[in-house]
Amino acid sequence: MAELERLELEHAGKHLLGEIARPSGAGPHPAVLVMASALGLGPQPRHAARALAAQGYVAVATDMYGEGAFFADPSKAGEDYMAVMSSPDLLRARVLAWFARVAALPGVDSARVAAIGYCFGGACVLDLARSGAEVRAVVSYHGILTTTTPARPGAIKGVVAAWCGGKDPYAPPETITALGEELTAAGARHQITTFADAAHGLTDRWHSFTAPGIAYDAIADKVSWAGTLALLAEVFSA
Repeated sequence: MAELERLELEHAGKHLLGEIARPSGAGPHPAVLVMASALGLGPQPRHAARALAAQGYVAVATDMYGEGAFFADPSKAGEDYMAVMSSPDLLRARVLAWFARVAALPGVDSARVAAIGYCFGGACVLDLARSGAEVRAVVSYHGILTTTTPARPGAIKGVVAAWCGGKDPYAPPETITALGEELTAAGARHQITTFADAAHGLTDRWHSFTAPGIAYDAIADKVSWAGTLALLAEVFSA
């Protein structure tokens, strides 16, 4: 798989250190932001970035905390997570800053940019869509679905996909329903898929801790990834 290189971004007093994987061949290439869970920039977004580069996309695993932070112990991530998640304006501004950074990269086709995100990263990419950014598609995996700034009618430009777990305590059924209603009211093209028996973290084969309601699901992981690749191929072909 592609090697990862550091990609820096200064935002709101934070030195953000993302990682970029580049495909082979001459560009310009489509690009995909890969937004991490609340744990930060760990093995899952890095693996996804490499896999996306192998598909011909410039892929950037973003850093939302600063200095490329990663917390293997979830209890240590709380302060950094809450600093961003509890400030909707900061979260949106930082997501948009990463979007602009990636779209402006040499070798990137700025008209063909998408974003995927896991857990907290799912909340980030959904907010990117809600912002009205010119993003071709956003994909949320077991994401946090609630928001204080729902999409306005006509605001969402690209396709929204959400892969959810029916037994995810962090995105219970009522929030899945509410997301569908929000996206329908906004006139957004969207697809929400719920794996009935899957829990939170259904794609995260790397998590090394145990907690109620969190579990890897191999079928949900493989199906959601295959669906994502099909979606990206479709939206980038236009």
